[in-house]
Amino acid sequence: MKISLVTPAGKRSRGGNRVTAVRWAGMLRELGHRITVSEADDGRNADMMIAVHAWRSADSIQRFSDAHPNRPLIVLLAGTDIYHFQDSHPAVTHGSMERSHRLVCLHDMAYRAIPERFHSKLRIIYQSAPPLPFPRLPSPRTFGVCVVGNLRKEKDPMRAAFAAREMPQESRLQVVHLGRAHDDAWAELARREMLENQRYRWRGEVPGWKVRRQFARSHAMVISSVMEGGANVVSEAVAAGLPVIASHIDGNIGLLGDDYLGYYPAQNTAVLAELLWRAETDAAYLSGLTAQVGLRADMFDPARERSSWEALLAEVALE
Repeated sequence: MKISLVTPAGKRSRGGNRVTAVRWAGMLRELGHRITVSEADDGRNADMMIAVHAWRSADSIQRFSDAHPNRPLIVLLAGTDIYHFQDSHPAVTHGSMERSHRLVCLHDMAYRAIPERFHSKLRIIYQSAPPLPFPRLPSPRTFGVCVVGNLRKEKDPMRAAFAAREMPQESRLQVVHLGRAHDDAWAELARREMLENQRYRWRGEVPGWKVRRQFARSHAMVISSVMEGGANVVSEAVAAGLPVIASHIDGNIGLLGDDYLGYYPAQNTAVLAELLWRAETDAAYLSGLTAQVGLRADMFDPARERSSWEALLAEVALE
């Protein structure tokens, strides 16, 4: 099939929406389809449209649906769709959901926030990641923790830095943050934090190979978001065998499981600091987290994600 894959993230973006779209395009080409990736499209020459983001891609979704109501239309619900835009812009967001033939979500708990009338359309596809091509060898001189995510309010991006301030003096914690600042105010906040907090370093946006290199150097990763649609960085950390300390939100629980031992209440600096100190000083606790992420690794196998897409396309083709 000719498939129009629409994503609101531009070609130069390293954000999650673009990374997801590029990976999916590669998988769909492997399955024999012809893929066009764009930021906006009416799909006039396409047999199918896959749209990343119900709200941000709403114009493309509407044009395709109006022109080709019987051609398959699949919409990925981003975290901001699920946990923000369907409340702030319900007509547009739910309109895209209505027009879709299937809705893709990226974690197990998404159904809890989606209106029941859409549940029959919902399909879960876990984002995949390959294992590291080299062993993890964290520095013995520090306790290295990485944060991988853009600096914007949904990510609560400074929480690990704030927790680092509360660590005991004898702690060897060092936080390395990789991610683009949403605007100048966020960049200034991160720069000021580096001046005032010797345990925190912001490296800005980096290519994927540098993220993987940081995983190899780290003892753990913190994901501190207040809303997530199923962050690929969690998949990447799990595939790397890297323990994750995560905010207790549906988007993280839906990937790591209810029984995962590395959660803290979102935006709670004190509890996050306690978990970081425990991870640094209690080898059994850190090993336990490592074992738990190891048990989830098969969920994020690239072959599983490709098979999920193959099954979904076969399903919609039969309608």
